[in-house]
Amino acid sequence: MAQNSDYTILVADDDKEIAGAVEIYLRNEGFCVIKAFDGFEALEAARHNDISLIIMDVMMPNLDGIQATMKLREELNIPVIMLSAKSEDYDKITGLNVGADDYVTKPFNPLELIARVKSQLRRYNNLGGAAKSSEDRVYSSGGLVINDSAKSVMIDGEPVSLTPTEYGILLLLTKNAGRVFSMEQIYEHVWNEPPINSDNTVAVHIRRIREKIEIDPKNPRYLKLVWGVGYKVEKR
Repeated sequence: MAQNSDYTILVADDDKEIAGAVEIYLRNEGFCVIKAFDGFEALEAARHNDISLIIMDVMMPNLDGIQATMKLREELNIPVIMLSAKSEDYDKITGLNVGADDYVTKPFNPLELIARVKSQLRRYNNLGGAAKSSEDRVYSSGGLVINDSAKSVMIDGEPVSLTPTEYGILLLLTKNAGRVFSMEQIYEHVWNEPPINSDNTVAVHIRRIREKIEIDPKNPRYLKLVWGVGYKVEKR
């Protein structure tokens, strides 16, 4: 993995004290940091800088973090960690539904935030970055084809754009087509963390993947639910 100084983190929070504190934590770890104080500033910064990850506060003026993430996902697939004082499942699920990769609630432990930043960057580097081998690693199930060297996903010959987290889940299931993984196992493999209260997080990402790869997400061809057990990609 690259050195932390190779990564630029965008911190978007209208509370300048919190943004400044997060900046200090990140710079102490060697990261480069850019700050934004509303959703519009965050979008402009993401468009005009080589951003590796965004820490996005939910409650911001002019354009909140939810709306900003929705607009961001129309253009970019870089990791987004939502930051909010709200801890209810509804708010977490809303953030994940619009394209966030992870969620941290205020007040937060700085060590936890840094750990989540590093985890997302590892995933982005390993799953969404450039290929490290000239030898193609291709996995398929019917019309679903993943080229893990090129980090590309095709459905019936058409490219599909996934976030690094979505890609990681689909790659895991496609590489092991026919095998059922519980939500806890998926979380452990993709997030590399203990699966504590992880079911909602995995379920939201599964739903987003289905919306992108399935003609009818309610009757999926590829990403199947095995009731009471978990999920699998059909072996074809």
